[in-house]
Amino acid sequence: MNPVRLKAIVRKEFYHLIRDARSLYLAFAVPLLLIILFGYALSLDVDHIKTVVADYDRSAESRDFIERLSASPYFDIIAQPDSAAKIGGYLDRDAASVAIVIPPDFERNIRADRAAPMQIIIDGSDPIFAGAVRGYLTAFTDAQNAQRLRAYLNRGGQRAIAPPVDGRVRVWFNEDMESRNFILPGIIAIIIMIAGAMLTSLVIAREYESGTMETIRSLPVTAGELLLGKAIPYFFIGLVDVLIAMLLGQVLFGVVMKGNFWLMILATSLYLVCALFLGLLISSATKSQLVANQAAVMLTYLPSLLLSNFVFPIVNMPAVLQWLTYLVPARYYIDVLVGVYLRDTGLHYLAPDLAVLGGMGLVLAAANFLILKKEGL
Repeated sequence: MNPVRLKAIVRKEFYHLIRDARSLYLAFAVPLLLIILFGYALSLDVDHIKTVVADYDRSAESRDFIERLSASPYFDIIAQPDSAAKIGGYLDRDAASVAIVIPPDFERNIRADRAAPMQIIIDGSDPIFAGAVRGYLTAFTDAQNAQRLRAYLNRGGQRAIAPPVDGRVRVWFNEDMESRNFILPGIIAIIIMIAGAMLTSLVIAREYESGTMETIRSLPVTAGELLLGKAIPYFFIGLVDVLIAMLLGQVLFGVVMKGNFWLMILATSLYLVCALFLGLLISSATKSQLVANQAAVMLTYLPSLLLSNFVFPIVNMPAVLQWLTYLVPARYYIDVLVGVYLRDTGLHYLAPDLAVLGGMGLVLAAANFLILKKEGL
């Protein structure tokens, strides 16, 4: 491999990159927008649930229940209609997600130590959201029942009965249970696919469409020199994007890396190599910028978003898709990101993921080399 020829190819690709406004937009503007939009808009936390309450009892007990519910960070009481017939309108027009109907004999039943039923209606359009809301309401009513049970036993002069199982839950790695602590590192994997695979999917196809591939064949340039020359500029662009994403995540959202920075750079470099050679492989195989761009979205961006354990848990997928995720480099990179960002995991535990990324990079590089050799390079 001749360093002079390699330098010339790198310089040519760099000059073309800075003259192409669309490539610069994909390389820098889109990653920044993704960090900001995903960081602020995408959240898996369920709180401030809009709630309406129809209180037929209007007693001290019902008002206490409503005030306690409103004081919770999970529920916002937005209206208290005077009849249950009106709560359907709030759910129909999506103005509220939960409706509660307190019957007229609510306080009387409680005072008489009888069961005091109430009606709770949850909008189940989104089953994940509805399941979380149901869990919150169950925990809230259980806490209310436990408090009233203690009061009942105290009135009778009895000791409170301790529950037979006392579960003491401790959350590791993400103590505040903030979804952005997991989402923001995962966005880095998406950014690399945009800056790496989607950009490089156009570079060789562009040579075919512009007719310069015939000129390249006549030059004393090897397939390896062409591949590296095309990949190196985008490799450094990808690293810059990752560093910017890390900085924005810390400054704007307070997401700080707990693990080793250089381990993160090592994993990022291996993942970048996979992304770059995957994009070049698509570009070499399709020889059309339009087809290459569409194929890159289907084969790189979407699998990285959907089949990497980032948005959707792999364990909940059908068996066929679970096997398919082993072919997605983002699956292994997100494992590393979670280990470095949240768990402070060392190289000993992350070595299998790094080895798989390295192996994928070698396989993709070899496939690119063989295709270019067949083209006469």
